[in-house]
Formats: sequence, structure tokens, C-alpha cells
Amino acid sequence: MATVAAQSTFNRYTFNVGAGPGIGKGDVADFVGNSLQFNAGAGINFTRFHHMFGADAEYMHYSLGFKSSILNNGLADAKAHMQSLSLDGIVNVPRHLGRFGAYGIFGIGFYDRHVSMPLHNLYQSTTYYPAYVWWDVKVNSLGEVVDQPISSHTKLAAGDNYGGGLTYRLGDSRVKLYLEYRHHKAYTHDIANLGASPVKTVVVPFTLGLRW
Repeated sequence: MATVAAQSTFNRYTFNVGAGPGIGKGDVADFVGNSLQFNAGAGINFTRFHHMFGADAEYMHYSLGFKSSILNNGLADAKAHMQSLSLDGIVNVPRHLGRFGAYGIFGIGFYDRHVSMPLHNLYQSTTYYPAYVWWDVKVNSLGEVVDQPISSHTKLAAGDNYGGGLTYRLGDSRVKLYLEYRHHKAYTHDIANLGASPVKTVVVPFTLGLRW
């Protein structure tokens, strides 16, 4: 009877909203300190049986606050953030442990990384600092800036993500509390010097939120 009741309560559309801390890898870890992120999404369930397969579209805003050591080395007052829109597939584990459930999520998307700083700060010196790579600033063989820096720079890139989460149903409602891990990789292909390997922008957000 419980199985029949669960299958008869079919929620076609889903929504989620959450926020939490994030950590970075590669350049993000080198340049950025503790981060905060927010995300929200809307989706659809494809199957009635335990809503096992579904998909959603999701927006994320990820703060990229530079470390003080970076700000003090040629990037005074610099600011940065990244936004993304992704299309994700969701697989819900059909078995539950009481009110607890689990799911896996994976998808592709577009990422918009934006950096800015007061114009006069970049024109003070030809010295190159590592974080200039996010402005696409190039250097010559002497390590000097060879093209004209700009005060702000936006980079658009495709990317992918994967992760999973745990859910806890609140009472008899369809609302669930969820705790989620994600791994986002944007193929920004940042290159500081000719011949150098391109670098991706990788962030790992942890989210606490609500799904319904």
C-alpha cells in the first residue's frame, strides 16, 4: 500500500534553492580565499517510480574574493565572481532509509567569470603578477607585461559538473532539506605565457538548501 501511495503522489515539477561555502582548485585555490555561493533551479521528473530520473536547469553565483596576499601584489581593490547556467540530469536512489534519501547529479553548462579593478592600478607598472592570468594579460621573455591591461575582463566558457547529495523529507510534505557536493569545471583555458598549458577554473561548492 505504501508503494502504491508513493507512486500515486507524482510531482512532475521540482524546484530547489540553497547556499553554502565553496573551495577552489588550481588558480582558484591560489588566488581566492573562503568563498560563498548561491544557487537555484527548476526541473522535471521523468519517471513516476520514486521520481528516479529527472533533470533541472540551475543558476549558480559563486563569489571569488581575492586573498589579501593577492590584493597586496598588484591587484589592489580587485573583485571577481563567477556565474553559471547548467542543464543537469538527476538520478534518485530508489531506496530510502526512513526520511532520508540520496541522489546523483551531473550536467553541462556555461560559465561567466568576471574580474574588475580600478583602471589606475593596472597602469602603474609593467610587472606581471600571477593573478593577471584572469585578465588574459600576457608577458614577454623578460617577464614584463606586453599588452595593454584593462580594468575589467569577462570570460565565457563551457564546462561540466558532477556531484551528489543527501535529502531529508520534512514531515508529510514534499519539501526536502538537502546537503549537496558539486564539482564544477569551466574550460576557461587561461594562458599566461606562450607555450604554457591552459588552465581551467574549478570550484567545489557545498550547498544546504530545500528541494520541493
